Amino acid sequence: MAATRLMPTEESRHLIDMTREVCRKELAPRVDAFEREGGFPEHAFRTLGELGLLSLPYPEEYGGGGQTYEVYLQVVEEIATVWMAVAVGVSVHSLTCYPVAEYGTDAQREALLPDMLSGSWLGGYCLSEADSGSDVGSMSLRADRDHDHDGDGYRLHGAKMWISHASHANFYTTFARTSDDGSHGLSCFIVPADAPGLSFGKPEDKMGLHGDPVAQVIFDDTPVSADRRIGAEGQGMPIALHALDNGRLGIAAAATGLAQAALNVATKYAKERKQFGRAIADFQGLAFLLADMEAAVTSARATYLYAARLKDAGRPYTKEASVAKLVATDAAMRVTTDAVQVLGGYGYTRDFPVERYMREAKVTQIFEGTNQIQRLVISRQLLRERG
Repeated sequence: MAATRLMPTEESRHLIDMTREVCRKELAPRVDAFEREGGFPEHAFRTLGELGLLSLPYPEEYGGGGQTYEVYLQVVEEIATVWMAVAVGVSVHSLTCYPVAEYGTDAQREALLPDMLSGSWLGGYCLSEADSGSDVGSMSLRADRDHDHDGDGYRLHGAKMWISHASHANFYTTFARTSDDGSHGLSCFIVPADAPGLSFGKPEDKMGLHGDPVAQVIFDDTPVSADRRIGAEGQGMPIALHALDNGRLGIAAAATGLAQAALNVATKYAKERKQFGRAIADFQGLAFLLADMEAAVTSARATYLYAARLKDAGRPYTKEASVAKLVATDAAMRVTTDAVQVLGGYGYTRDFPVERYMREAKVTQIFEGTNQIQRLVISRQLLRERG
């Protein structure tokens, strides 16, 4: 059961149709094996990259798709209805490109964006640390001036945690401390995957999203040239926070797609499963549960689309991005849990995908800022507006 969409252009309608087709042919046959056994789905990203689906919200002059966020996020949602881990990876890659696109110099955009957006490169976003998650300003990874080369460049020392695409990415958008001035002492760097001193930890043994392996990224006296610093020294915090606004929308869209997938399975099962001589969908208690699931999915979609349209219009959307992330991920957790309930004992087995959906939904309430942090962002923005 496909989501009902009002796409803004004929081109965007064709784009959604293409996305659904490639997901059906290229992703759906592989998802179960990867999510059972783990591993990095290189084929999926290569296929999406060749079709231009990794670069949709960026300018065409640099190889992007030139699409609005309203369109891009609906593509992410469609991917998530088939393979949540890949949809998360698409959102992460878009996040890694944002600092260069928005804060880079013309020379940096010309040097980096064509490869970032062509599908030939995949990025990792290095922000979180073992002792620095929601408290970004407390990060300890250092970028010290490389005095052995006349100060023209930096040396990175430390590690990042929970990094998607670790050891598989071609570059790492990395935030490091260039001074001890708290949140004002952070800077942003693009670190190539072949940089000396760069290594990776063992992939984490996670509850779900086994097709999105995450690991530690370790910087051991890793050199980075000065022309790979994005923005000014000390500008890293606002770059990271602005990028996260976009990332939260990506996760909101992916969570909505996951919830839609769970609703689809539950609805189909309820129409086919018979008890007491009739389909269980005919029992009002279960039919109303499905109705609540549909309402949650539709509400989640509406919240992320509203935030996306504000962004596309050039208006502030930080609060709305946090609302979308909060609403959509809480909805995903609720809908996937209810899908397991609809399927009863079968829902608790791996014969159906809803148990996987439920495991995958949980992390959406945690990454890109926990939902407790989203409530903090929303309340602060709200009180500032009313002040």
